[in-house]
Amino acid sequence: MNTTLKHWKEAATLILAAGRGRGFTPRAPSPFDYDVLLLKRSGKSGFMPNAYVFPGGVVDASDFSSEWLDIFRSFTNSLTFGLRSVKQPLETRPPIFATDRLKLGSPIPGEVALRICALRETFEESGVLLVAPKTEEKKMLKSIKDFGYIERYGVNDLCSSELTKWRALVNQNPSNFIRMCRELQVLPNIWALHEWSNWLTPAGRYGTTRFDTAFFICCLQEIPHTLQDDKEIERFQWSTPSEILQSYQAQELWIAPPQFYELSRLCHFPLLNDLHNFASQRATAGCEQWMPVVVSNDEHHISLLPGDKLYPVDSPRDSEAAKNTAPQSKDHQDASPLHRIVISDPYNLRVQITITPKYNHVLPIAHSAVSHDSKSQL
Repeated sequence: MNTTLKHWKEAATLILAAGRGRGFTPRAPSPFDYDVLLLKRSGKSGFMPNAYVFPGGVVDASDFSSEWLDIFRSFTNSLTFGLRSVKQPLETRPPIFATDRLKLGSPIPGEVALRICALRETFEESGVLLVAPKTEEKKMLKSIKDFGYIERYGVNDLCSSELTKWRALVNQNPSNFIRMCRELQVLPNIWALHEWSNWLTPAGRYGTTRFDTAFFICCLQEIPHTLQDDKEIERFQWSTPSEILQSYQAQELWIAPPQFYELSRLCHFPLLNDLHNFASQRATAGCEQWMPVVVSNDEHHISLLPGDKLYPVDSPRDSEAAKNTAPQSKDHQDASPLHRIVISDPYNLRVQITITPKYNHVLPIAHSAVSHDSKSQL
C-alpha cells in the first residue's frame, strides 16, 4: 500500500453483475438478464452514510503481503500472476496501477493486490467469496502457456458454516484472508476481475476522508448467496442498472455520482454475456484517472471530469481543494467538449457529454434518470 499519499487512501471496489438463473421470478418486464449488487452503508458511517455502493473498501497492508507469493507460487513466474497485459503506456496509467510497489517494499504487483482487496472486501461485506480451487492450477497454467493469460474462468460461490467462520475472522483481521486461502486451498480469483475505471474523491464533498479507488467488474452466471455484515452494511439488494437508476430518481435510495455514472454505462449492455465480453476485451486497453472538480454557479453544482473544456489544464490531483465558483467561459455558444455531471440536488443529476471516451470505453447511456445535454453551459 502507498503510505506516501497526502490526501487519499487507496481503495478497490467491485461492480458485481450476476445472471438471474432459471428459477428467477421477474419483478417486472426488463431487457436486463442480470442484476448488480448494491450495499447500503450504515447511517453511522463516517463516509457517505446511508449511500448505496458497490462492495469494496480501503486497501490493507495484508493485501500487499509477501505471504501471497506462497499462495500464488505456481503463477509468480508469469507477469502479474497470469493477468493479461494492459496496452496503455505506463506513463499514462493511473498512479494506483503504475506505482512501482517494489519500491514501496512489496513484491506483490499493484494490479494483483488491488484485486485481492476488492475480493476480500466483497467477502467481508456481502459474504460472496470469489475463489478458484488450487486443484485447477494445472489447467490455469496451461491457459497462460497457450494463450498468454487465463481464459474466462468460472467463479465459485462456496457457502458453508466453515466460510461463515472465516468471514468473521477476516472481518476481525484482514490478514486472515491469506490464512483462509492457505487452509482452504483456494486462490483469490483475480482473473475474473476486469479493470473498469479509477475515481478519486473530490475535495470537500464527503468529509475529510478521500479515496483513490480502482473499479473492477466481474460477471457471474447466477446470483450467489449474499449476506450483509451487520457492521458497515445495513442491507443489500440485487437490481438491474435501470431499476437502480429509477429508484434513485424516485428518491428511494441514494447513490453517489461515480455509481450513477457507472450504472448508466452498464445500460449499454442489457445482456450479461455482452457485458462480460465487452468488459473482458476492453480491460486490456487501460483506463483514465478521474478526479471530479466540483464548481458552482447560481443554480447547480457542476462536477467537471477530464476532457471537459473547463477542467483544469494542470492536474488538480495534488491540490487540497477545487475552486468554489465556476470559471466563466468566453465562448458560451461554442461546441467545446463537455464532460460533466450537473447536480441540481442530491437526487437530480444530469450528465452532459460531447467527448469521445478513451481506452475503448463507453459513455453513460440516455436513461430516464440520465440526461445528455450538450447545449447547457455554465
